[in-house]
Formats: sequence, structure tokens, C-alpha cells
Amino acid sequence: MSVKKLFDISGKVAVITGGSRGLGLQMAEALGEMGCKLAITARKQNELDEAVAHLNKLGIEVVSHACDLSKFESIPALVDAVLAKYGTIDILVNNAGASWGAPAEDHPLDAWNKVMNLNINAMFVLCREVGKRVMIPKQSGKIINLASIAGLSGNPPDVSTIAYSTSKGAAVNFTRALGAEWGKYNINVNAICPGFFPSRMSNGLLETIGESVVAMTPLHRLGGEEDLKGAVVFLASEASRHITGQTLAVDGGVTIT
Repeated sequence: MSVKKLFDISGKVAVITGGSRGLGLQMAEALGEMGCKLAITARKQNELDEAVAHLNKLGIEVVSHACDLSKFESIPALVDAVLAKYGTIDILVNNAGASWGAPAEDHPLDAWNKVMNLNINAMFVLCREVGKRVMIPKQSGKIINLASIAGLSGNPPDVSTIAYSTSKGAAVNFTRALGAEWGKYNINVNAICPGFFPSRMSNGLLETIGESVVAMTPLHRLGGEEDLKGAVVFLASEASRHITGQTLAVDGGVTIT
């Protein structure tokens, strides 16, 4: 098989959660540019509408479905909507996430639960739904979980996001466990661990520690608008068919220092 064929994902159906903005929209652009038919989901319909209009201008076929994934009962309807439109799901990108800043000793339990419900519990429920209904029956699929370098180590000094870091560590091991269990179905499960990327979620933090982050990063910059695109295309394609349960840090080298 040629290398071009290995990376060919044209005609595949990709679901991207949290796909209306930020890293999710960046990955939607990448998969759409490579010929995937997209379904994006997020909580706010107006943001989804803006994302759909943006992607349509790029010539990308896309539908949206407003959904709060932390309300687990809404997940089957999301899968129903995608299957009604496209008939299958080849690629699932679990990107939706939340964070909360508070010292561990004062961290509210309801905030802890909010982060865990979206960042890890919803990921499990959606994978279970898509796996059981689509990928296992057809004996193929690509699942890409968005973890974080926060799940690979402790928090930097003066960063109090224990729930977020814990949930991303769970996402890393969830990826390993599911990859081991579903390999027999020819389903690849891998994770991307972004480093520091400017986004609505991270901008407040980066205002405080941005300069020090850049200084300690071997490539001496933050993540940019195109820096996840190659990684998600690789993991969504047959080029990564012999890779499962792995985490790919896209962080400018922060985790090697």
C-alpha cells in the first residue's frame, strides 16, 4: 500500500466532540480537508452554527448536533443523529472538556464532579455507545482521545487544577485499557496530549504563566492553530494501524525537559 493510500481518509465519517471552537475546530478542519464527512457537537448551537459556516466555506461536509455530553442520557441521541445522516462512524475524536481552578483543599465537590463527568465519564459512555453499535459490529474504527500533558505529570507551580489533571491522567490510562480490550475488533484507541495552546479554557492561565512556559519549552513557543492537524490525521488514518493504546504529546518538548 502506498503512503498516500495509508493516509487516505476521504469519505470516512468523523465525530468530533467539542468541535465548535479551539482545538476541536482545528482538528475538524484537518479531517475535513482530508476528505472526511464531519459531525461536530458542543453545548451551544450558536457556536456550532458559526463552526459549520466556517467549515462549509472550506468546502467541508459537516453536520452539527447540540449536546451536553455530561448529561449521559443525551449521548444515544447524538449517535442516532450521526447514523441517520451518514450511516456509520469511522473516527471518534473525544475532545470536549472542562477545567476548574481551585486549591485542592478548597476544591468544591460539585466542580470536581463536573470536570470528571465531562472529561472522563462522558468519554467512556460515548466510546461504549459508538463501539457497541458501530465499530465492534463492523470490526474497525479509530478512537482518538484528547488527554493533556497535565495527565502525564503533576501541576506546574502555582497551577491549581487537580480535577483537570486527574481526569486527563484517567484519560491516558482509559486509552491504554480500551486499546488493549478492543484491539481484537481492529479498533485503534490512541490519545493526543496537547501542551500549552491558547484557548478559551487556557487563556487566563497563560496570562499568568505564559512567558515561563515558553521559556521552559525546547521549541520556545506555544501550540499554534495548525499544530494538532498532522497528529489527528495520522491517528485517524491507516498510517497508524499498528499503533494502539499510545499517547502522543504535542507540546513543543515540555515533557522531555
